[in-house]
Amino acid sequence: MKLTTLPVILPICLSGILTAPLVQAESTITVLHTNDFHSRVEPVSKYDSACSPEDNTEGKCFGGYARLVTAVADARKRNPGAILVDGGDQFQGSLFYTYYKGKTAAEMMNTLKYDGMTVGNHEFDDGPTVLRGFMDSVSFPVLMSNADVSKEPTLEGVLKKSTVIEKDGLKIGLIGLTPEDTNELASPGKNITFSDPVAAVQAEVDALAERGINKIIVLSHSGYGVDLEVASKVKGVDVIVGGHSNTLLSNTNEKAKGPYPTMVGDTAVVQAYAYGKYLGELSVTFDDDGKVTNATGEPLLIDGQVAEDATIVARVSELAKPLDEIRNKVVAKTAAVIEGNRDVCRVQECQMGNLVADAMLARVADQGIDLAIMNSGGIRASIDAGDVTMGEVLSVLPFQNTLATFEISGAGVLDALENGVSQVEEVKGRFPQVAGITFKWDASIAPGEGRITEVMMKDGDDWKPLDPAATYGVVTNNYVRGGGDGYKMFASDTTNVYDFGPNLEDVLADYLASGEPYTPLLDGRISQFQ
Repeated sequence: MKLTTLPVILPICLSGILTAPLVQAESTITVLHTNDFHSRVEPVSKYDSACSPEDNTEGKCFGGYARLVTAVADARKRNPGAILVDGGDQFQGSLFYTYYKGKTAAEMMNTLKYDGMTVGNHEFDDGPTVLRGFMDSVSFPVLMSNADVSKEPTLEGVLKKSTVIEKDGLKIGLIGLTPEDTNELASPGKNITFSDPVAAVQAEVDALAERGINKIIVLSHSGYGVDLEVASKVKGVDVIVGGHSNTLLSNTNEKAKGPYPTMVGDTAVVQAYAYGKYLGELSVTFDDDGKVTNATGEPLLIDGQVAEDATIVARVSELAKPLDEIRNKVVAKTAAVIEGNRDVCRVQECQMGNLVADAMLARVADQGIDLAIMNSGGIRASIDAGDVTMGEVLSVLPFQNTLATFEISGAGVLDALENGVSQVEEVKGRFPQVAGITFKWDASIAPGEGRITEVMMKDGDDWKPLDPAATYGVVTNNYVRGGGDGYKMFASDTTNVYDFGPNLEDVLADYLASGEPYTPLLDGRISQFQ
């Protein structure tokens, strides 16, 4: 009986199986992320500088590790199995870094249980040795794909290009990405070379795919523009967690530079401003093949409504004790807010740029110095009205740069200004803030092709055109004098060089104190052709 019925029943059953719709399994992960924290261990003001205890008590402050710990804990309660990653530049920006280097960041990031981080350019500010010490102290991978460290013994064999982490049974590939011009932005040393981000990321994606990893996140400290390029040109990247450009992406904030996430094909690009003011929270759904089917989220504002974790508050207070005497000292007064926002200072004349450049020139004017050029990337914060503390000054100028003086031809000055306006569209830190000169530039002209249309030199109470054949005395900071931010002419075409003047932060504090209360100014020394 069975033998006669089996051929009839079996085809019917198989037919049912073959015609049933295939169910595609999906998996969802939450990516929590930070970037460009810049050693803002304590809460910051709306100007990204130090926030007073009184204002913090009144709920006027943002960020700080104590609030971030609370925000991350709350996000993990909502999203069990979430990963926490960082887009680079934990280093540099406050006395906590100046005094402790990477030790405080390592301790706090371990407490927060980060899952991965990319190397930012500022992680190289004190060379590979400090970065290596940080890496040895953290319990998560630190990555950088687009650099060759094989000739740098401190990092060779230790700093990986990519890694695989596992959360709730899901294997996720992480790839690090660092600015291609890090050798101009920081101090990685001569043993490390940096390369094209697109090729580097594609190579790591392919290597991970060979291991069966089809969910891939790039941790990119390369800027929003580069992230969009990588997303459009690299096959196989699902999420890019950005940094470097301090870009706020949001679906609700009118100041956002783009939506959160910004979708480029099937790749979700996110970034969460800077200084611990936001915690990015992205929910990503994948199909079985690792393709993103849905990506939604919004950066969470870490404001006064987020409670500070008491244990972290106590630990930060302990760490702050050696710093308090320095940073709480009132050094001057200002009559109004001094604007130092990077989005302003990196594209045009700004109040803080004028202040810093004027202070530099005033300090060495009796030494035959004619003009000052300050890279806007060295200006890191605004200053609020009223009392100015040394801590606020150090928030503006955190790099311990010294004044550097030299002589160069007028043609060299012109080349320097051309370099300064060559990357305005990318909001790069090489934009020049100046004193002793005025200049006009034209954005419609290609970079390096004569964007600088006029340069006038101070001549007593008058102004006269820059003479390309004349020799001028220039003051800048030692980083720029050494060729940083693309100012290579200052490293090679100069005479009578002296790099060991007073610290720039002391110069600024003294200048502010000499004319208090200081009144911020804009006087048209930089103008754009319309």
